[in-house]
Amino acid sequence: MNSIPTTALGLAEQGLPVLPLRADKRPFGNCRACEDLACGGRPNMATPGPCVCPWPCHGWAAATTDPTVLASPQWAAAWRRARAIGYHPGGAGVTVVDLDNTAAVAWARENLPPTATVATTRGEHWIYRGAMRSVNGVRAGVDLKSTMSYARWLGPGTGALAELPEAVRALAEKAPAAVRPAPRAVTVPAPTGGGQCRHRTPAYLERGIAMAEQRITEATSAIHATVYRTFLAVLSTHGRCGCLTEAHIARLFTAAQAKGESPRHCTVAWANASAALGM
Repeated sequence: MNSIPTTALGLAEQGLPVLPLRADKRPFGNCRACEDLACGGRPNMATPGPCVCPWPCHGWAAATTDPTVLASPQWAAAWRRARAIGYHPGGAGVTVVDLDNTAAVAWARENLPPTATVATTRGEHWIYRGAMRSVNGVRAGVDLKSTMSYARWLGPGTGALAELPEAVRALAEKAPAAVRPAPRAVTVPAPTGGGQCRHRTPAYLERGIAMAEQRITEATSAIHATVYRTFLAVLSTHGRCGCLTEAHIARLFTAAQAKGESPRHCTVAWANASAALGM
């Protein structure tokens, strides 16, 4: 018997916003109605909960504590396919310091105050009471997961929750230890458009670009493919009406370069995506 739905409901009853995760530990992708934010996204992406779509298809933003939603036919179908439980730390008022290896764990023991700790496959999650912005790669093997992010539920762990220390907040302001070359400005002409505009409000385009940046930033593997697919999705949704600007493109290129992509690869991926759409 699949115990995941039962466990998830119990966590939700304790105030933890949960969502189903696939076998690759990632959330379920958008349904067809919501693909590439065709649904317009949620009115306020800074808080957990689904858009009007009944499926759990908006990543961290779909996380919920509502038992009616969790037991709905759409969510029940997703739970049957789920292989793990995710949760939105920021929605629960906590921050997860994700320590990805033994070296990162050793660093935390030397530099951070003790708190609730959960063992992971390769390292540990240190959980503090208090929310903050999420940042990946604040130093080698260390990610911060809180608002606009999700973490995998791996059990209650050991120890008591400590208050979020300034030492953790300061990590978000520091450059990663493994310094990559600074993103280089690359000018790519924005599509001239001419097609019908699907943007109901300026916020529709802004949400689309923000979600695309997030998709690239949160990628943990297949970075090349993720960047290309994201560029393709953005151009497919926003590239034909003339609303997409060079500033929007620069934001996507900056996100890709922060994941280690070269300016040349960004340009090639954008050109290939444009060609694939006949633009």
